[in-house]
Amino acid sequence: MDLDTAETIAISALAFLAGDEQRLGRFLALTGIGPPELKAQAHTPRLLAAVLDHVLQDENLLLVFAASNRIAPELITPAQQLLAEHAAGTYER
Repeated sequence: MDLDTAETIAISALAFLAGDEQRLGRFLALTGIGPPELKAQAHTPRLLAAVLDHVLQDENLLLVFAASNRIAPELITPAQQLLAEHAAGTYER
């Protein structure tokens, strides 16, 4: 897993959430992020890691996302971890 792949997966997950009002609403409610913050931080490693963490918390959501984007579900955890490391400043290329 490299950083570009992790970001691509997370951006796909964010688009997946944004494509459904209920999914997006649940994400916003659980994270406490408002729409303006989401828009402003959409490409930051911290937000992208949070998106993948959210998807990982719900197995059904994870499987639907993975199937709809033709991504192996087992790739989501490494992508989330890499983005979280990058957000924390501990990621080394």
